[in-house]
Amino acid sequence: GKRYGMVFDVRRCTGCLSCTVNCSMENRIGDARRRTTVGQVELRGPTGGEAVISMPRQCNHCSNPPCVQVCPTKATYKRSEDGLVVIDYDRCIHCMNLFLRALMEPGSPTARTRLLLEVQLLQAGLLPACVESCIGHARIFGDLNDPTSEIYKVISSSKTYALLTRHGTKPNIFYIGLPDSVKDEVLLKLDSNDCSGKETLC
Repeated sequence: GKRYGMVFDVRRCTGCLSCTVNCSMENRIGDARRRTTVGQVELRGPTGGEAVISMPRQCNHCSNPPCVQVCPTKATYKRSEDGLVVIDYDRCIHCMNLFLRALMEPGSPTARTRLLLEVQLLQAGLLPACVESCIGHARIFGDLNDPTSEIYKVISSSKTYALLTRHGTKPNIFYIGLPDSVKDEVLLKLDSNDCSGKETLC
């Protein structure tokens, strides 16, 4: 079956925040519930060189999602038809288990990124708003199980990185352009959408 995923090429991300804005508009959500964020990180090379990159983050749509395991009402679940992690807000009781899991277990995605792709657009045969609006073409979305898809070809031919793989969550969001010595903990605590602060990535 299908297994949807996404690739972020941080070499192409301009930090314009069109993904954040268009996602919020498409889903009619306020600033407090951003589904995708972009922070800035500072790269330091072994010879002392420095560079700043923009780092997109969102729900990792894991194959083994800890958020699904802790949801008492099954409001958060993984779709069998395409592997996406979604939330049924009519069943959600706002118990904060997702937030507690994120705080207590370093292997869990942070609560602020624990939100979703636009299922309504996918059902209409369209791309997620964040992908469609990306001016740098830094986002690639598609079926990871389809050898003819662009995302499959990109992952097969590129060096990719996924967050917190050592915890067994098996994320389906991948990054291109990150250094070998990346620090997951720094990426997960990135909180800035306004480029006012930088974190040292490696």
